[in-house]
Amino acid sequence: MKLTKWHIAIATAVGATAVALGLSARVSIPKGARAVKPFDIDRYLGKWYEIARLDFKFEKNLNNVTATYSLRDDGFIKVDNKGYNYVKKEWKQNIGKAKFTCDEDEARLKVSFFGPFYAAYNVIAIDENYRYALVAGKNLNYLWILSRERTIPTAIQTAYLKQAQNLGYDLSDLVWGKHDL
Repeated sequence: MKLTKWHIAIATAVGATAVALGLSARVSIPKGARAVKPFDIDRYLGKWYEIARLDFKFEKNLNNVTATYSLRDDGFIKVDNKGYNYVKKEWKQNIGKAKFTCDEDEARLKVSFFGPFYAAYNVIAIDENYRYALVAGKNLNYLWILSRERTIPTAIQTAYLKQAQNLGYDLSDLVWGKHDL
């Protein structure tokens, strides 16, 4: 059988798709960071307020950002992110799914809002009452400080910022969320 340009193009597209899917399924954690272990997903479920984040295109111009986590029937975790776009003056909502990448007692998850493409979601600090959390993405470009309330105690905020700084995060790029709506 003679290979035509068409056959080569299809084979290349299939191969590139396979590589992209394989890479999207792998998630990592910033060097030196450790996910919380033991971790109790049942205690983590519910509504969280975003206190601060390193900005990226999906959250650009958003404030009043919340994330609500709940269990789905298929074993995944439902991720319901909402925020108010203060430039367009409208609410934005994205619903995705998450699942553990390791054992379910280790806070390393991967989250998807777009089909088979996943992003790292690593809880690297949480208080004993599951009221405040520090979440890292796959590298030093992704970081979130979350709270069950619209604010966070200064001592916890300071401890989380110190932990992030020790890992190499550039804290001058943090966007501090507002919760006024």
